[in-house]
Parts: sequence; C-alpha cells; structure tokens
Amino acid sequence: QLVESGGGLVQAGDSLRLSCVASGRSFSTYAMGWFRQAPGKEREFVAAITWSGKSTYYADSVKGRFTISRDNAKNTVYLQMNALKPEDTAVYYCAADPYASRFGDEYDYWGQGTQVTVYS
Repeated sequence: QLVESGGGLVQAGDSLRLSCVASGRSFSTYAMGWFRQAPGKEREFVAAITWSGKSTYYADSVKGRFTISRDNAKNTVYLQMNALKPEDTAVYYCAADPYASRFGDEYDYWGQGTQVTVYS
C-alpha cells in the first residue's frame, strides 16, 4: 500500500514537499516514481529513483525545480517541489516499480494521489 500526503493550494513560486509512505511490501527493493495527472490530460512521468537512491530521473518540465529522494528506513519517498508554476497543478501519484521506469504502465503499485494546486 502506498499513501501520499503533502499536497495543497499554493501560490506560484512557493514550495511543497510530497511524501509517500509504503507498507506491506519490501519497499527498499523497489524503485519509486512520481507521476501526475492534470484535468483533461494524460498521466505524465515526473520523477523516479532507484531502490538504492543512487540514481534519479526527471521529466524535463521539472528538472532543476523538483527533487526526488527516499528514506528506506522510513519506507518513504519524497518529492520536493520548488518554484511551483500553475502548470504543475495536478493530482500527484507515487508508484513502485523494479526499474525506475518513465512509463507508468510498468509500475506495479500505486497510491491514491494527492492534489497540488498552484495559483498565479
């Protein structure tokens, strides 16, 4: 089970940190990813991190603004989002996958999502 938290309503330029807590699985053996879906749009890849945390991957749209990290002792993955823009508004989902893929279809487990709304 994956449970996201940390979403909210913020002004453009502000920051948020999303958290995703995993339970019931061998969290430390899974790569983790963050995806988002805006109203009327397809789900898109945001960031991913390998099981060890040594490698991270980002969508071009968030590179330099967002940072993915994980704490395997706490079974938690984070997404630090800085310099938020209105176009970052979406429901954000965390997911677990063996390979830190950019493709959501390859992820085995998903959270319920947390809403992020950025106003200008």
